[in-house]
Amino acid sequence: MNLSVVQLIKLGQKYLSLWPNKPELNRYFSDYKSVQIARLICRHFPALALFIFTMQLYIASGYPLGHGSAEKLMAALPQALVYAIFLLSIPIHALIISGVKADTLLPPSLESWYRNGLEKAKQQGSDRDKINTVNSEADNDNISHISQLTLYKPRYIDLAQLLQLSFPARN
Repeated sequence: MNLSVVQLIKLGQKYLSLWPNKPELNRYFSDYKSVQIARLICRHFPALALFIFTMQLYIASGYPLGHGSAEKLMAALPQALVYAIFLLSIPIHALIISGVKADTLLPPSLESWYRNGLEKAKQQGSDRDKINTVNSEADNDNISHISQLTLYKPRYIDLAQLLQLSFPARN
């Protein structure tokens, strides 16, 4: 699919939010580490950029050594801005790369695993329907989400949705 940069960023955000935070998935999916690193980058790099920007201006101004001036501060501003913009661009790059990955078709080995997992999830959903005549709202939500997952040319975002339904977050 041809997506714009903004659509890729939004898809990357959705992909990172869907992927379950379960360490046991690290053994089975190489994507787990990249998702964790992208989450870490998106969470911490904006604050790091602000810290680096502030510290560069503070140290370059000369105020810590007692001979500071506004001219020194203004002279250091372009370099501080370049570093801050660079650090702020890294989370955007991580989201774009995650969006591209989310839109990529699954390889044949993962595709067969995905189809088997989807069938098992549908089977468990129908078994719950037979056992419980009164379903909870969460079960109904899971069943409707499972029925919306694709069987034809699944992508990594579909895999993340299946894993999200298979490994619900526990508080």
